[in-house]
Amino acid sequence: MTVTHRKRTANDAEKDIAEAGVKYHCDPCSRNITDTVRIRCAVCSDFDLCVSCFCNGVELGKHKNWHDYRVMEQHSFPIFDTEWGADEELLLIEGAENFGIGNWQDIADHVGSKTRDECEAHYLQVYVNSDTWPLPDMSKRFDMDPEAQAARKRQRLAMRVNRVPAPVKAQKPMTSQPANHEIAGYMPGRLEFETEYENEAEQSVKDMLFSEEDAPEEVDLKLMVLEIYNAKLSKRLERRKFVFDRGFLEYKKNQAAEKKRSPKERELINSMRVFAQLQTPEDYDKFIEGLLKEMHLRERIAELQEFRANGLTTLAAGQEYLRDKTNRTSLRHLMTRDTGMNDRRNARPLPQRANLDETPSPRGAAAGNKAAPVIRKPANPLNIQNAEGIHLLTVPEQALCSTLRIFPKSYMIIKEQLLKEHARLGGLKRRQARELIKIDVNKTGKIYDFFVEAGWIQNSDA
Repeated sequence: MTVTHRKRTANDAEKDIAEAGVKYHCDPCSRNITDTVRIRCAVCSDFDLCVSCFCNGVELGKHKNWHDYRVMEQHSFPIFDTEWGADEELLLIEGAENFGIGNWQDIADHVGSKTRDECEAHYLQVYVNSDTWPLPDMSKRFDMDPEAQAARKRQRLAMRVNRVPAPVKAQKPMTSQPANHEIAGYMPGRLEFETEYENEAEQSVKDMLFSEEDAPEEVDLKLMVLEIYNAKLSKRLERRKFVFDRGFLEYKKNQAAEKKRSPKERELINSMRVFAQLQTPEDYDKFIEGLLKEMHLRERIAELQEFRANGLTTLAAGQEYLRDKTNRTSLRHLMTRDTGMNDRRNARPLPQRANLDETPSPRGAAAGNKAAPVIRKPANPLNIQNAEGIHLLTVPEQALCSTLRIFPKSYMIIKEQLLKEHARLGGLKRRQARELIKIDVNKTGKIYDFFVEAGWIQNSDA
């Protein structure tokens, strides 16, 4: 095997620069030889060998052990900084070209032996802040003995092998949420909508051509069509600007603001949106704010008039009245729901009609052919052992609720209303209890009698 020695040319230097940052493997044994000395065949294209395969004379494919070769070694000598070798400088420049200035973490991963901060500081100091900018200072000379250079190379290789990878930033979990283009058909990259105002406006001018053979009337007609088309484009831009200025594309922000408003406020705002085109954003916001304030004042006036109609003269009494009114409404709703549920659950078939072949009783015969009144069987007691709030009732109260088929939660609301009204008036009549509790009068009467017997209510009728 012969060794060829020739003078390095500019093409060789460019080739070395292009090879910087590339991973090399031994073609016969596939060993990683990126950071070690490698043997490159001068005859075969892109064929590298490690030192062991080269010494053993390994042949593979068209490669023969008598081919000319070149010894390729990493350029670990410094050229701009004692802590940076020439190979690291090449990797730094190549990383900046591939990933762009500013992506220092990717550049550091490409260099391998330097951290993100070291790459950024070295690039700014050597290349950006150079006295000979835009080129680095090429006049520097570093005299290093071979032993120090070899030790530094081993240190850099050890740093590259033991380098701790950069921590991965915790990413937020992916959520499936609608985007702007899914809600309003908006395309952020083009600042356009999928369906624009006068979306078919281009159809009238897409095939229009001006030629020297056109008559003056034809030219005037085409100019008129272009004028109409430009007017449509102007209106389209106005509407697009209106959407952008009012922030209608910020659907998350608008949705959160709408959730904070009451149904009446949302209805008022939706009915007044037609006036947004006639006002600036500031004037429209003041206009809506004034309407909402007026609506709240009207509601407050109606509330105070209701207090006065019910004989209330203080705000504290009015607030108590509103709480009682809310409780009565919720009680009525619960009772209606529970009664309907019980009726559906415990529905019983109607009593069968009497057999016509049976001999009618003398009393029935004297009454003629009229059917005898059907006696309604009382409903079975309600099983409330697993009902919510059963532990808050005494044994007699549980028996009462089971007999009257009332759930404990509804009974506690009725009890609170009756006792509160009794404490306010100093006594309570049966008629007042029935007016206060809007349920079956028979159930209200039995509850009233139970409270009187228990001593919780003083009967004002006596």
